[in-house]
Amino acid sequence: MPPFRTLELSDPAFETDHLRRVTVKTPNLGGRGDLTVFVPPGTAPEEKLPVVTLLHGVYGSHWCWSAKAGVHRTAAAMIASGELPPLLIAMPGDGGRFDGTGYRRHRDADYGAWIVEDVPAALIQAGLPAGAEAPRFLAGLSMGGYGALRLGAMHPDRFAGFAGHSSITRFEELGGFVEEDLDAYDLVDGDPHAIDALLRNRDRLPPFRFDCGVDDPLIDGNRRLHRELDAAGIAHGYAEHPGGHEWPYWQRHVSDTLRFFGGILRGA
Repeated sequence: MPPFRTLELSDPAFETDHLRRVTVKTPNLGGRGDLTVFVPPGTAPEEKLPVVTLLHGVYGSHWCWSAKAGVHRTAAAMIASGELPPLLIAMPGDGGRFDGTGYRRHRDADYGAWIVEDVPAALIQAGLPAGAEAPRFLAGLSMGGYGALRLGAMHPDRFAGFAGHSSITRFEELGGFVEEDLDAYDLVDGDPHAIDALLRNRDRLPPFRFDCGVDDPLIDGNRRLHRELDAAGIAHGYAEHPGGHEWPYWQRHVSDTLRFFGGILRGA
């Protein structure tokens, strides 16, 4: 039996920019979840490409990385130039609850399992060129950076690398962005801070990196995480750049993460 009772896939006749859309119904969400997927031009149907899953931040949805940062165009140009190996980019919505779900397990829905388990299964059931054994990567911005750092560390055997841009690093920082009281999340999982999951699985972590703008309100948390990782002797990449908590920053620097993942694929 396929993992999803229902699946809707966009019609190629009406798609643009090599972007496909998928909607599945999953018990992890208690309803439907959406994905936008970039498939590189010229990809043969039988190919099984590596997959980068990109997580959006608060207020957003599955369309943000493509329609506000043009990540698919960045990736296409890098692939065409040979700077990046061909890969799929899966851009899921976070599940749609509140101003943002935190990509965590709430009592009535598991938004982390949606990302870790359902997204790759949806690509395969939709017939997109992603194999079950192909390398997988995880990255995100802001709340999505929190999700990528935390879920990447919690599931080190599922990802070949992970990364965060302008990341929330501790769950309470989400309270500065969302309307809801954080108690309303009714969480039933652990590791509320990114460092918790990173320390717990420190001996099994794949390569990872994160960066932040020097004018970003989350810069102090990112610097703290960098210091904590250094103190624990955990290898990681960290960078600071000009800029704030804004789409022009993420549009500029997502190429750093794609290049990082490409280096892992090439064994660099």
